[in-house]
Amino acid sequence: MALSHLDQDGRARMVDVGDKAVTTRVASAEGEIRMSAEAFRLVADQAVAKGDVLTVAQVAGTLAAKRTAELIPLCHPIGLDHVAVETRLDETLPGVRVRGTVRAVGRTGVEMEALTAVAVALLTVYDMVKAADRAMELGAIRLVEKTGGKSGTWRRSATSEP
Repeated sequence: MALSHLDQDGRARMVDVGDKAVTTRVASAEGEIRMSAEAFRLVADQAVAKGDVLTVAQVAGTLAAKRTAELIPLCHPIGLDHVAVETRLDETLPGVRVRGTVRAVGRTGVEMEALTAVAVALLTVYDMVKAADRAMELGAIRLVEKTGGKSGTWRRSATSEP
């Protein structure tokens, strides 16, 4: 399979989407951040000095989805119709799970926007909680599902809900 972001000489390029069909595009991604039991308790009790970790992470993820083209060089700027970032405490990690879902009507997919939303939401959790636990680990950031466009629907076979 040829990579669409490379020209005939192997140089990076932005893909021309001008001839693609305009369809509704939806993508969902997920990820997690693991932390110490003490840091988890601080987040759960809303006792982190910087404020409400889960709400700030949701807002940060939403903002990041809208600015993906400014962060990822070959992404197209897309007018997003909807961004939903869900954060959930998970005592089994212990830590926070994040799911981001993005929808747009356009000529290119929104997978990168969903992944960026999740990554930045997790980084925001790290930033807000690092005083309590610098050893936190971000992980399992992955696309869960995408619909729309020429390639249709794709779903990860074994997903976990945040």
